[in-house]
Amino acid sequence: MRWDVVIWAAVALLLFAAETLAPGAFMLWMGFAAAAVFVGVLLVPGIGILWQVVAFVLLSFVSIQIYRTWFRRRAPESDHPTLNRRAAHHLGRVVPLERPIVSGEGRVKIGDAFWVVAGPDLPAGTPVRVVGTEGMTLRVEPAE
Repeated sequence: MRWDVVIWAAVALLLFAAETLAPGAFMLWMGFAAAAVFVGVLLVPGIGILWQVVAFVLLSFVSIQIYRTWFRRRAPESDHPTLNRRAAHHLGRVVPLERPIVSGEGRVKIGDAFWVVAGPDLPAGTPVRVVGTEGMTLRVEPAE
C-alpha cells in the first residue's frame, strides 16, 4: 500500500467534508487540488513528497483564482438586494422628525423603531424624506 496515495485521498475527502461544514467554496477548490495530486501520485509513482506539496499549493492557488475570476463574478443578482440592510429599506420614505435635527443629527420613528438621522438643521415635526444611508444612520432632506 502506498501511503502517499492514501494520504492525498484522505486530504481531498477531508477538504470536501470541511466545505460542507463551512460553506464558502474555498475548501472545495483546495479539495479539487488535493484530488488532482492524488490522481497524479496514483498514476506516476515515485514523485517526491516535496514536489507533491508544491503541486498541491500551486493547484490550490490556480483553482481558487479560477473560482474567483470565473464563477464568483457570474453569480446571479439577488431579487432582494436590501434584504440584510435594514436602513436601505427606508429609502424614499417620508416621515416626521421625532427630534429636531441640530448640528446635523436628529431622530425619527419608523414603525416601532427610532432611527438616527443626518441632514440639515430642521425643527421637530418637519416631514423629511430618506435619501441615503450611512451604516445605521439615515440621510434625510426636507420633503417637498
